[in-house]
Amino acid sequence: MISDPLAPLDLAFWNIESDRHPMHLGALGVFAAHSPTAGAHAADLLAVRAAAVPGLRMRIRDVWQPTAPLAFGGAARESAPDFEPLDHVLLHKPAADFHAEAGRLMERPLERGRPPWEAHVLPGEDGTSFAVLFKFHHALADGLRALMLAAAIMDPMDLPEPRPRPAEPPRGLFPDVRKLPGLLRGTLSDVSRALDIGTSVARATLTARSSPALTSAPTGTRRTAGVVIDLDEVHIVRKTVGGTVNDVLIAVVAGALRRWLDERGDGSEGVSPRALIPVSRRRPRTAQPQGNRLSGYLIRLPVDDPDPLGRLRAVRTEMDRNKDAGPNRGAGAVALLADHVPPLGHRLGGPVVGQAARLLFDILVTSVPLPSLGLKLGGCPLTEVYPFAPLARGQALAVAVSTYRGRVHYGLVADAEAVPDLDLLARSLAEEVRVLITACTP
Repeated sequence: MISDPLAPLDLAFWNIESDRHPMHLGALGVFAAHSPTAGAHAADLLAVRAAAVPGLRMRIRDVWQPTAPLAFGGAARESAPDFEPLDHVLLHKPAADFHAEAGRLMERPLERGRPPWEAHVLPGEDGTSFAVLFKFHHALADGLRALMLAAAIMDPMDLPEPRPRPAEPPRGLFPDVRKLPGLLRGTLSDVSRALDIGTSVARATLTARSSPALTSAPTGTRRTAGVVIDLDEVHIVRKTVGGTVNDVLIAVVAGALRRWLDERGDGSEGVSPRALIPVSRRRPRTAQPQGNRLSGYLIRLPVDDPDPLGRLRAVRTEMDRNKDAGPNRGAGAVALLADHVPPLGHRLGGPVVGQAARLLFDILVTSVPLPSLGLKLGGCPLTEVYPFAPLARGQALAVAVSTYRGRVHYGLVADAEAVPDLDLLARSLAEEVRVLITACTP
């Protein structure tokens, strides 16, 4: 059986998981139903199509062979010989509130003995819509890869074929001696970069003040919420102030957090939480290995700034600074340190790394790309899609954003006991967009 060893970052995600801190990402898609039985039909379609997608058959197993010392203690992907789609595609009873059900389902870790993904089909009580919650373990896929896997079991679309990567020659255990000088220079460069990232991480833990609302001890319970805003409104703000769409979307999060903290009585004065902004190193439309290819930027969210345009300018400045440095340097590139840890180190140090996340960042704000073409399942159009990021140990809130067909969808995941008023934060996101529009209007 052919196996594919997990890359270091995938292995890190696999080993930092615990029962209360599952490391799966998700997406809740809402579809317009053409009949009361559309949800059941969609579940049947997903199960049939999943059987034909090789990436969905991949399980993860431990590697303990003493004959492979460089991989000892690691893990690998391999095709599950007993793959049963009906174990992964689950049809639920009709739901009145899709997000309430999604929160409950996001609490549950994926079963690690079989391919680590699930699709939960939720028919709507009124029969006019149904939802599908996709869950993928972060060791199996990053956001873009998860999108590709989910799209593979939707209705067919005409998409451009990925450009194949040039084949790499097989590598032996020992390098060609003629390449040793170049390898040595590369190793020294890697060590220098690792030290630079490590120093930046240490500095970042001392330079910002968060709020207890974002760093409460998690209980393992989950709630989700979603907000939809008009992309045209985001462009109005961007054209007025400058920067990118992503800058505006991050600034909206900062303003919403300020309003949310003030309204719940926690106060926003002096609060500047550290936000980790993941950066994909995967090239679109190009065939890539499975798993994660991620770095990141670390920025301070200007929650304590009372001026909405001031918050946006501060976000833009921080993002420009990170982009100038590049995704391979600075505290936000901490994911790259995984490459310098042997597999057994990931296995033994996983719980420690999970605990350390709270020292590096207070909140995750990530963007998940979606195709501009309309997606369908069983002929039912996808009308809303809310991405969900994993909730790291020691953090109470994670924010993911996707743009789909002219609308921006915010997906919020929170510890249910630490953030019982997640709906208030969702409303604050929508209100912050209106505040920015007003501030940009002469």
